[in-house]
Amino acid sequence: MENTLTTLKQQWEQLKNEEPRLRIRDAAAKLCVSETELVNTDAGANNTLLKPEFQEILKEISTLGYVMALTRNNHCVHERKGVYTKVSFNGPVGSIVTPDIDLRLFMHHWHFGFAVNEDERFSLQFFGADGSAVHKIYLTDKSDVNAYHQLVTKYKADYQQQELVITPAKLEAVEKPDHEVDIKAFHDAWVNLKDTHEFFGMLKKFELTRTQALRLAPEGYANQISVQALKDTLKKASETNLPVMVFVGNPGCIQIHTGEIKKLVQTGPWFNVLDPEFNMHLRDDGIASVWLVKKPTTDGAVHSLEVFDKKGDIIVQFFGKRKPGVPEDEAWRSVLFN
Repeated sequence: MENTLTTLKQQWEQLKNEEPRLRIRDAAAKLCVSETELVNTDAGANNTLLKPEFQEILKEISTLGYVMALTRNNHCVHERKGVYTKVSFNGPVGSIVTPDIDLRLFMHHWHFGFAVNEDERFSLQFFGADGSAVHKIYLTDKSDVNAYHQLVTKYKADYQQQELVITPAKLEAVEKPDHEVDIKAFHDAWVNLKDTHEFFGMLKKFELTRTQALRLAPEGYANQISVQALKDTLKKASETNLPVMVFVGNPGCIQIHTGEIKKLVQTGPWFNVLDPEFNMHLRDDGIASVWLVKKPTTDGAVHSLEVFDKKGDIIVQFFGKRKPGVPEDEAWRSVLFN
């Protein structure tokens, strides 16, 4: 085990010397390992392996004060600054619901945790069984560094030099043939939805992937649009100071921003929102399709922009700002359809 960890650490050190600006996620891909395994090579030195008591750790993040929450998938990064309060769990499912930090947590997918020190930039980083990042929490210049170190000491694993068991991610879902879908019943179910949260249950009932459901949707309920049309819509929202909701997630965490998006910047393949409290980095070349989706609710129709990769996994969703019991903002419909 020691030889394996030592060899990987040496390989990573060599790669960092050759490509000093290479991000750890990209370095892991080049070395054909997971990000977790690279973080683990420095456990007991700059990094600290944590006990897998993740719910308890999250309940104490508020002691750190003002931090930056980061949740990502392969093609989009969502960064939001604020304070972790109102942390609650119902079994393995948790939530943090504040105007700043807004998370949905699925703890079955949280397997490894580390306190990471990158040249005195401190963070807590959590990973899934496949070694991919689930959620990260970075200290800011307004955070309580002493509280961070106390938290790390409290939850430090007894044994730091461990070879982690990484489980490969499951294969992408295989769509059932379209002709096996009861289209009439599916359409009836869609047009009779009462809440946007019922959509996932409908997919399970009819054994559909999300993109297959959009292809087979009732007429007028799902229309494919271009990536440029997506950007144009977000630009109009920015120019009109329209609050939106931005959802980015992975199997273990969904992170939500609700508010205006102001500074939109294209940098190479990345389409970015670069605001003081919220950043989003969306990689163009990871996008396979974009859909404008209509879902009925008891408050009227709700429209979203949904972005997918070539596997059919959702990258990011955009909604107009709304709360249950309140109809969708007509200004959101205006930027979508005008």
